[in-house]
Amino acid sequence: MAMIAHATLEDGMKFVAETASGHQVVMDAHPKSGGEDSAARPLELPFAGLAGCTGMDVISILRKMRQEPEHYSIEVEGVEREEDYPKQYLAIRVTFHVKGDVAADKLERAIDLSRTRYCSVSVSLRKAMRIEYNYVLNGERTVMKDQE
Repeated sequence: MAMIAHATLEDGMKFVAETASGHQVVMDAHPKSGGEDSAARPLELPFAGLAGCTGMDVISILRKMRQEPEHYSIEVEGVEREEDYPKQYLAIRVTFHVKGDVAADKLERAIDLSRTRYCSVSVSLRKAMRIEYNYVLNGERTVMKDQE
């Protein structure tokens, strides 16, 4: 098994993690947990990783299809269980926000390829919880069908 990350306490509740690729990620806790709220919380990072992973896949596939959006962003929301501790997410909703001359069928195909084939983060997370994918294309929301 390869080392993916190593985290070191900097001060208070702030940790600096170094990834296998040599990049750093800073994490901190909420003040009520002894932190200074100076960086992302650890539980937020899988969601950011999912947004980045699927976002990179989809834009790469769209570009290969000669579909270049004017605006493109990804929103990831978690459905949290009601008990206080441990904090746990039960489901994830991923929404792609796209504006421009992009064909809906090509966008859906790109999202589906990322979801089922290319995004290692989504493949890993969906073993633990349900992930729902949808998109807003030029202001119109669509929930994708045939999801596991």
